[in-house]
Amino acid sequence: MDLGDDLVEGIFLERVNRFLARVEVDGREVGVHVANSGRMKELFVPGWRVLVRPVAGEHRKTKYDLVLVDMGQALASADARAPNALLAESVANGHLKQFAGYTDIRREVTFGDSRLDLMLEGPQGRCYIEAKSVTLVENGVGLFPDAPTVRGAKHLRTLITVLEAGHRAAVVFVVQRPDANAFATSDPSDPELAEALRSAVAAGVEAYAYNCEVTERSIRLDHSLPIRLYAEAVGCA
Repeated sequence: MDLGDDLVEGIFLERVNRFLARVEVDGREVGVHVANSGRMKELFVPGWRVLVRPVAGEHRKTKYDLVLVDMGQALASADARAPNALLAESVANGHLKQFAGYTDIRREVTFGDSRLDLMLEGPQGRCYIEAKSVTLVENGVGLFPDAPTVRGAKHLRTLITVLEAGHRAAVVFVVQRPDANAFATSDPSDPELAEALRSAVAAGVEAYAYNCEVTERSIRLDHSLPIRLYAEAVGCA
């Protein structure tokens, strides 16, 4: 996924609330939109270099979106909207073999009372996919979520009803940084979601996880990651 050439450097100062941060850009403190409801304490560190995108519009309360965080040894994507686009692009380009053969890709599709990220359709039928943004990595393990998420468990339960309706269903956890070599649900953060994933997988919902290669110009899905139980994963490196 191309990030374009309009990103601007800044210094992270403070997260003001769920969707607003203060960043120093060109010596000025500016408000920056945060498109991510996670806590992200491991990335939102005062003094760290960030990359923001200028965004115009009369409806905007801020003039920038937060895009990337420089962790020193690597970059991380901070935009929770990115995994949806990454998956759609990867499927369209034929980079995900498990989703090969579908000729139609639709984003933001309603099923029941949930809005799922992707619906693929082709000769083999329909496949509904929910993408989850992961930014927390501990000891090489991508963990989701980093805060309770009611919608997360709801979407997983919806994927079970997708199966019951005769369609294929999958959840893809996208670790938006390169330093993860495994994935697990963060059971202490949200035990309901962890149980919902186990129930979904037992019912036949497919689960996948990937880390990402992140540069100042692009983000792409990189390596497939093993999905482990939390109790097993917290001790792995």
